[in-house]
Amino acid sequence: RSHHNSLVDFLPNLNCAVTTDESMAINRIKSGAIIIAGSGMCTGGRIRHHFKQRIWNARNTLLFIGFQARNTLGRLLVDGAKHVKLFQEDYVVKARIETLGGFSAHADQSGLMRWIGHFEGRPRVVLVHGEPRALDALSQKLWKEKQVECEIPAEGQSLVF
Repeated sequence: RSHHNSLVDFLPNLNCAVTTDESMAINRIKSGAIIIAGSGMCTGGRIRHHFKQRIWNARNTLLFIGFQARNTLGRLLVDGAKHVKLFQEDYVVKARIETLGGFSAHADQSGLMRWIGHFEGRPRVVLVHGEPRALDALSQKLWKEKQVECEIPAEGQSLVF
C-alpha cells in the first residue's frame, strides 16, 4: 500500500494536492481548512502562494514546527514581523503565528557529542548550520570535552577539504 493511501484511510477528508493546479485550488477554499506544506523556511515553493491568500486574515493561524534560519520569511514571521513582502507586494501580517518545538530532524547538542565520540583521532569539524551562539557553544564544548577543534566559516566562505 502506498503512503498516500494509508493517510487517506486514517484521515478520510484529507486531500493531497500533488499538482500545481490542485495546490492553487486550495487558495479558493473559503471555509475552514488545514494546509500542511513542507517548504522549510518559506523561501520558495507553494507555501508563499498560500501565505499570500491567508497571511492578512486574523482568522488564520500559521504553525511552524521546524527551525527557521535568520533572514528567511519563516524566521521573520516567527520573530513577529508585522509586514512581509510576497511576490514584490507588502502584506500586513494579521494571521496568528505559532511555533511547535520538538520536530527537528537534527540531533541536539548531546546527540552530536555522542556521535563525534565514535570517531578515531580528531576529525576535522566544520560547524555551518545553526545560530551563531549555538555554534560557538558547541565549538567550545567539543574542545573542552573532546579536544576537537572546530571551524565556523563566515557566510559565503569557501573551504578546501
